[in-house]
Amino acid sequence: MTEHSFTDALQRNGQRLYLLALSFTGSRQDAEDILQNTFLKLWQSSERFTDTTHMDKWLTRVAVNESRSLLRRHRPGDVSFEQVEQLLSAPAPIAYQTLIWAVMQLPAAQRTVIHLYYYEELSIREIASLLRLTQGAVKTRLSRGRQMLRQRLKEEDSHA
Repeated sequence: MTEHSFTDALQRNGQRLYLLALSFTGSRQDAEDILQNTFLKLWQSSERFTDTTHMDKWLTRVAVNESRSLLRRHRPGDVSFEQVEQLLSAPAPIAYQTLIWAVMQLPAAQRTVIHLYYYEELSIREIASLLRLTQGAVKTRLSRGRQMLRQRLKEEDSHA
C-alpha cells in the first residue's frame, strides 16, 4: 500500500465509514476508534485490491466487523442532534438535517440497516451477509425502521 493510495482511500471513505460506525455505536469516540482501527487494518493489509470499489467494499466490511466487535464489549450511547450536525461537512438543508437526526434516533438494529441500505446503497442480500442475518430479518428491520422514521418525521412536522 502506497502512502498516496492510502490517503486517497481515507479521503474517499473517511466520512462515510465514520457515519457507518456512528450508526452502529451511537458514540463519537467509539466511531473514531473504529475508523482508526479500520484504516490501520488497511495500512497493514496485504490484500490486493482490483480497483477502488473492491477496496471500498473491503473497508466497509472491516468497519462493520470493528463496530460489531466493539458492541459486543459495551452498549452504545445516544447521539445528539448537535453531534450529527457537526458531521456534515457542508451546510445541509433543514429537511436533510431532520432526516439524519431521525435516523440517528432509531434503535441500533433499525438504524444500521437503514444506513447500510440508503446511505451505503447495499442490497438486502449484501446487508444480510455483512450483518450475518437472514434476508427476511433485514427486510423486517428495514420495514420497522421506515415505519419509525415516518412516525418521527410526522411528529417533527407537526411541531414545526
